[in-house]
Amino acid sequence: MTSTETAPGARAFLILHGWDNFRPPGHWQHELAAALRERGERVVYPQLPDAATPSVAAWRHAVADALAEASAHGARVTVLCHSLACLLWLGARPADDASVERVLLVAPPSREFVGGIPEIAAFAALTPSRPSAATTIAASDADPYCPEGADTAFGAPLGIPVVVIPGGGHLERTAGYGEWPSVLAWSLDPSAPLLPRETVDAG
Repeated sequence: MTSTETAPGARAFLILHGWDNFRPPGHWQHELAAALRERGERVVYPQLPDAATPSVAAWRHAVADALAEASAHGARVTVLCHSLACLLWLGARPADDASVERVLLVAPPSREFVGGIPEIAAFAALTPSRPSAATTIAASDADPYCPEGADTAFGAPLGIPVVVIPGGGHLERTAGYGEWPSVLAWSLDPSAPLLPRETVDAG
């Protein structure tokens, strides 16, 4: 086997961030990418263009390129999206997504909420559809970006199971979601449950 070939059954992870996100240390996606790489996993974690004022077309093109990179040489891909990237994946994912094995959509914002923000309102016009790959939504019951709840907005209409994370806000740094051990465990083992971030006892 050459150095550019991928062993049968090899996997890769594609991590896609949300609006105004520049992959900061301390965000669970940044920490997940580092933890997976430390374990020898293949990770593609692109900076999507113009994250503060994103274009649907530019993000769609960038995600298609990133998926092609992740799936090179036959790798099976697990996609992990946060926030606005969830709407992109549901409504404008790459047409050629046969390499995608699993998808985790974390804290998808409601289309109504997104439509009220000029910088990202174009994403609200995307029509969501259920991905063909096994898909799970993980969302808080207290997300200000999806006040009606992820099950009402996406889970029930699209037939996607929703794991509710109690009191998790938008599931990002300000809500305490830096390292997220159960998402790392789920990434490595699809049977692992998705759980709230463990509280560290400072004492």
